[in-house]
Amino acid sequence: MTRGNDTRGAYRRAVITGASSGIGEAFARSLSDGTDLLLTGRNEAALEALADELSRDGRHIERLVADLAEDKGRDSLVAVSQAFAPDLLINNAGLGTFGRMIDNEPMSERAMVEVNVVAPTVITRALLPGMLQRAREDERRAGLVMIASTAAFQPLPYFATYAATKAFDYFYAQGLASELEYEPIDVLTVCPGPTKTRFFERAGNGKEPSGPRMSSATEVAHRALRALGQQDVVTIGAGNRAYRGIAKLLPERVLRGPTRRVLRSSMKGR
Repeated sequence: MTRGNDTRGAYRRAVITGASSGIGEAFARSLSDGTDLLLTGRNEAALEALADELSRDGRHIERLVADLAEDKGRDSLVAVSQAFAPDLLINNAGLGTFGRMIDNEPMSERAMVEVNVVAPTVITRALLPGMLQRAREDERRAGLVMIASTAAFQPLPYFATYAATKAFDYFYAQGLASELEYEPIDVLTVCPGPTKTRFFERAGNGKEPSGPRMSSATEVAHRALRALGQQDVVTIGAGNRAYRGIAKLLPERVLRGPTRRVLRSSMKGR
């Protein structure tokens, strides 16, 4: 079952992780004023400013400062979200660390797995039953959005752990979409390519990648919301869609060499 071409006003309450900046913030701004929001992230000042701005028209906005790399942060978000009773969950929070795995800090490597893999698994499992029950009772459809990445399409040297975690998100969401095919929920896997956010700065590589034009966070959010209810996977950008097709067709060993050379060049530019 599908909605119309624009789902921005279709939801009553949305939970957005990683909402203090980038794509998460763009989702918060892109959803209809009729959708109440629970925004979570680690930057308290940014969350407060965004919540204050979006609530000026009387819209109900809740915010929660939480570190999803820790059990305490995940448990807090689950408890608050269950009381909030969302019909849309956007698993957007993500971490990436650029460099050779053996050179990266062990805690950075662990944090990527905790935020990119453990957090969406724990949060989705906790909230999904209630979302489905409310959707059935209200005869409406719920929504689940998983922000993966074009990094999920193949192993990436110098981004090894990040790419592996995004491959998990990519396949996890598609598996859920199949499991939930006959339930009143739309599941979407979103695969942005390089996007104009602070991701590369925070990943430890200030040099933005060359290649296809970088998308804006707003473009990613708008494209995802248009796709929700219409398809199971959306790859943002024509060049990235072509890359996805190539990655499916060519053996990993063929792609690995050129990819390693490009990313090694980025390492030298640090």
